[in-house]
Amino acid sequence: MRFAAVLNRDGGTLRTTDLSAFSDQMRRTLEAAGHSIDIDIVAGKDIVATLDSIASKRSVDIVLAGGGDGTISAAAARLMGGKKALAILSAGTMNLFARGLGIPQTLDAAVKSFADGEVIAVDVATANGQPFVHQFSIGLHARMVQLRQNMEFGSRLGKMQASARAAWATIKNPSAMKVTLVIGEAEIVTRTTGIGVTNNLFGEGHLPYADNPAGGVLGIYVTVAQQRGELVRFLFDIARGRWRASQHVEIHQADRVVLKIHSAGRKFRAVMDGELGGLDRETTIEIHPGALNVLVPVRSAQAKAA
Repeated sequence: MRFAAVLNRDGGTLRTTDLSAFSDQMRRTLEAAGHSIDIDIVAGKDIVATLDSIASKRSVDIVLAGGGDGTISAAAARLMGGKKALAILSAGTMNLFARGLGIPQTLDAAVKSFADGEVIAVDVATANGQPFVHQFSIGLHARMVQLRQNMEFGSRLGKMQASARAAWATIKNPSAMKVTLVIGEAEIVTRTTGIGVTNNLFGEGHLPYADNPAGGVLGIYVTVAQQRGELVRFLFDIARGRWRASQHVEIHQADRVVLKIHSAGRKFRAVMDGELGGLDRETTIEIHPGALNVLVPVRSAQAKAA
């Protein structure tokens, strides 16, 4: 196969990696397996333009994207609905989409798995037409990300510590919003401190990622916790992957949901695949089954097929 790699030198663990040495090793590993590869190492500000250029090349079979959540999401958006496959080189903090695909979390192990990997089709979701591969969220999560952006950290551990501080600041002063969710024929009007809509349902007993990335459904998680103690227990349940057992979240599933914001006088934000952005007063979220080809380790392809 013909690989084209785009490495975000400003993204996640790649910032502290000797990218010249790593690129040489990646080339040797893939060429030894009979593949060819071109490698671009670019600044974060140039990622989108580079991905646009590579996605348009007919000579490329696999686009290998290395970076954090933003890099992976941008690559998936450009490959959605096409024949080229995405190979994910995880360099973010949690790498939840890659975990759901069974891709190794270390750089060298991931590259080795690509050498004899297989291409499978998985789902992508969109929010008002904008693709995401993991989660769209409002409320608690968006506030946490917004607070974390104002903190300084220079490493993966530092980011995790900043996330913990932002989480505590958020639950100390929680705010609720009035929303309507239209799920199929049902219309749910509620006040909530947070909603997450996920590309397939999260699995149980582990970090929040989908066990089946080709399940064909959105997971809709509505936080019913309002008080500080309830929110602490809710976050603890998330950390343990106890979604169905939690008393502080309502779970729905559908192939389409419409989210309407009624709370007036406030500007709310949304997080898509870890990136903070604006929130429209009405957002339509849909699942697109099998819309993205991904390169995964052989054992993961066999497990998904089973």
